[in-house]
Amino acid sequence: MRTSPRTPALLAAAALVAVLSACQFGIFAIANAPTLFGSYARFTDLAYGGERRQRLDVYTPRNAQHLPVVIFWHGGTWKSGDKTNYRFVGAALAARGFIAVVADYRLYPAVHFPAFCEDGALALAWVEAHIADYGGDPQRIVLMGHSAGAHIAAFVAYNHEFDRQTGADPRDVVGFVGLSGPYVLVPDTRELRAMFPPPYVESDWQPIDFVDADSPPTLLLHGLNDRDVAAAESVALHAALEGNQVRVETHLYRHVGHDGTLAPFALIARGASPAYEDIIAFIDSVTRNGPSP
Repeated sequence: MRTSPRTPALLAAAALVAVLSACQFGIFAIANAPTLFGSYARFTDLAYGGERRQRLDVYTPRNAQHLPVVIFWHGGTWKSGDKTNYRFVGAALAARGFIAVVADYRLYPAVHFPAFCEDGALALAWVEAHIADYGGDPQRIVLMGHSAGAHIAAFVAYNHEFDRQTGADPRDVVGFVGLSGPYVLVPDTRELRAMFPPPYVESDWQPIDFVDADSPPTLLLHGLNDRDVAAAESVALHAALEGNQVRVETHLYRHVGHDGTLAPFALIARGASPAYEDIIAFIDSVTRNGPSP
């Protein structure tokens, strides 16, 4: 487990992210502006289910063939967010030679748990069945999410029986990347209790409860200044994975808040933390064996 040092340049970039985060629309517009001219192909609103929110976008490098795939789920407390705001994530991954899939999912109050996690597994099943058509390798898939999206990604990464029931094959998942995620979630507000209602209990929705020796290699990133999800969530998941002898890396960043683990995917905030390069290095390490047979 590593705590990253901070340089004046990183501190300045982190301060910029904090200011921009006060206006979510502004930060998404600025983050996405450079991606409009990237050298990648983008396929939008592909349906992985029959509901309006069951859609995903695929970002591919030019002339992609048998490339590793990263599926990303956005945050928003399971009640907000849209894949179109995260074009900068798809573009940043495609720029480094990966197929990126940015997926939406159904939101509260229209649905509650386990619907958002079902959508995660359905998106995985769609990728396994169709990503070869876009130049991706369906047997080298990394799951990644931020905040509530990290919860969904972790749930799909570790709950293998749930995946199989939804038509996905967990054996195709070669890694999980969690950014500022709630892995030991205890609903402490009326709204959260409505999102995770009876008859479900904590052991049904906490990703940490599904960790076993077959869990995929994991990278956990968390800011020590995170006031939305405590870094202790990542520390606890790290311990559970380590106890099952699963490869796990955890990077705790000083002076970084909740959004600071994701912000470096945007060019303007690339120096906000080492998160982007840490993620790229991890994905490369778990997918470098080349295309599957």
